[in-house]
Amino acid sequence: MAKEPELTTREKILAIAGDLFFRQGYRAVGIDTIVKATGMAKMTLYRHFPSKDDLIVAYLEQVDLQMQEWLDNSINMVQGKPREQLTGVFEALQKLVESPQCYGCVFQITSAEFPDLDSPGHKVALEHKRSVRRRFEKLAEQAGARQPDQLANQLLLLMDGAFAAVRMFGVENPGRNVAEAANVLIDAQINTGILP
Repeated sequence: MAKEPELTTREKILAIAGDLFFRQGYRAVGIDTIVKATGMAKMTLYRHFPSKDDLIVAYLEQVDLQMQEWLDNSINMVQGKPREQLTGVFEALQKLVESPQCYGCVFQITSAEFPDLDSPGHKVALEHKRSVRRRFEKLAEQAGARQPDQLANQLLLLMDGAFAAVRMFGVENPGRNVAEAANVLIDAQINTGILP
């Protein structure tokens, strides 16, 4: 059995700080809390991340890559047409928001704690959401949606609602119906003349 590669110091800091940020929020987690949790000297942390903003941005960029990979996997699991790939994303999302490991959307948490559009964390969170929306719009267009931009907006709102629900309610949350809701929106745009 192959041994897991050891994490670098930077990766360890990101993993521990990221978990604290996700569970407790950015403002609730200070540098001293991160230093204590990592067991490292404060100067070690600052050598890798000169400020808390730098650490937050690095964490968000890492999560963005993970979410893009999750989206890729959700889309690629469905060997079929773009319409089925769109619904595949929401079937995967439904499983995710029913998982005890899911605490919601880190990018929503970021925008709530850093509402200033110019803050470094908010900028990364906003670009992530724009990227997801672009992917939905491209799939919607390929699937033959009458208004791909409108469907992309609706699906992004639906996804964000599911993430907000799991953060609020925990495992037993309204997101357990997100795949069915997505199908209604997709069908309205692709199969019928009725807009939701």
